[in-house]
Amino acid sequence: MVTTNRLIMKNIKEEDGEILYKYWSDNEVTKYMNITPFHKVEQAKEMIQFLTTLKEEGKAVRYSIFLKQSGELIGTCGFNSIDHENSRVEIGYDLGKNYWGHGYIREALAALIKEAFFSLHINRIEAKVEVENKNSIKALSKLAFTNEGRLRQYERSKGELIDVYMFSLLKEEFHKLEES
Repeated sequence: MVTTNRLIMKNIKEEDGEILYKYWSDNEVTKYMNITPFHKVEQAKEMIQFLTTLKEEGKAVRYSIFLKQSGELIGTCGFNSIDHENSRVEIGYDLGKNYWGHGYIREALAALIKEAFFSLHINRIEAKVEVENKNSIKALSKLAFTNEGRLRQYERSKGELIDVYMFSLLKEEFHKLEES
């Protein structure tokens, strides 16, 4: 479990599926995710089972994000992949649209950054962002991630090869930010 001023992030669980289905079936929420909108609650539960298996294998970690004050489940975040050999992780995140624009993702990601650098002892955090995803680009930039450039036709999303920006934050850069 990871906590911040306003959030509690707990390992994703099957009982989160009903609410996460509402978010993962929303075209706006999934617009920049590498999934097509879900049509059945079972799809959300299957996704949670898949993410749980990846965690058990040490390959990824996904958290459900809850508001501390109300206990509402507002989205998910975590490490899409963990590469201990090369000391890097890739982060990913999503929020229900009612929770956009309140700084929750930035707050959750700040906690993930500390977890990666201090608990997992990772050197590099990566985020791949679709070039049209202005909100993610803004959030990562505010957290001092560097846009390393455009990866052309890098991955498939909804059946199409798309371009993504590769963002990164190194442990040494984070330490410099903490000092200033």
